[in-house]
Amino acid sequence: MQTSLKLLDVMANNSEAIARNWAKDVSTNAKTPSYHDLHENHLIPQAADFYRKLSGVYTLKDPYPVIYDFMSKFAEKRFKEEVPLQEVLYAIILMRRHIWLYAEFQAIFVTITEQQQALESQTRTILIFDYIAYILTDKYMALMGAAPKKK
Repeated sequence: MQTSLKLLDVMANNSEAIARNWAKDVSTNAKTPSYHDLHENHLIPQAADFYRKLSGVYTLKDPYPVIYDFMSKFAEKRFKEEVPLQEVLYAIILMRRHIWLYAEFQAIFVTITEQQQALESQTRTILIFDYIAYILTDKYMALMGAAPKKK
């Protein structure tokens, strides 16, 4: 759990820097065209807030209820911005990727023990992002059902 806490610290203390890297990526990625015209002043706070909230649930025994709360709000905002579900999902995938890219760049997992613990952290991160993808999709589908049909 020590490296998990190390990763948690990296996310919490560097949320703006990680978000800045993510914003550069999502605003040019071919799979996220809806993000291309968004200004970094919109993107960076969105991702930094996501990383801070994520760091807050990382050590909870049952993070699902908290993730459900913040991801439902996140999904509603993206839905209102008319960002297609597949692009929001890919943006989330990029968010996850940028956590690990930043951690790797900072070389926080140096020793063999830390690398083993990093694998444990990765397992926890995958579980949390599985919850995130499920909640995001579930919320989008509910919102699409509630939205008036376009002709």
